[in-house]
Amino acid sequence: MPRIDFDAKRTYDADRFSAEGAFLTDRTKVICGFFEPGQFIPVHAPSSDLVVSVRSGRGIVREGDTDHRVTAGDVVSVMAETKRGIRADDDSRLEALLVVTPPPTDAEHDPVRRGLSNDEFEPELDAD
Repeated sequence: MPRIDFDAKRTYDADRFSAEGAFLTDRTKVICGFFEPGQFIPVHAPSSDLVVSVRSGRGIVREGDTDHRVTAGDVVSVMAETKRGIRADDDSRLEALLVVTPPPTDAEHDPVRRGLSNDEFEPELDAD
């Protein structure tokens, strides 16, 4: 059984959130997410379910049109094909374990890349 060592994975990036892979199969992807204050994963709607387990800090998890406030110890799930994004509060680092099943495709992450390059939490989802 693989053990996920958050302390060994902990990496912060001043420019954007850090996603450190912890486990990957054809069915499941597990990521250790590290967010400086205000950093985010842009809103996107992949065909995979998401579970977010907040280890420390504060922020929001977007589910559809609802922002869920999260703090250490909270676990939030978002169904496949539902708009989702994660953002740390402006005054708090955020650390979370992200479980995605099945792993999203590269194309499903286009809005994430676009949002990060344009510093947009809510990029257009239907843009080419």
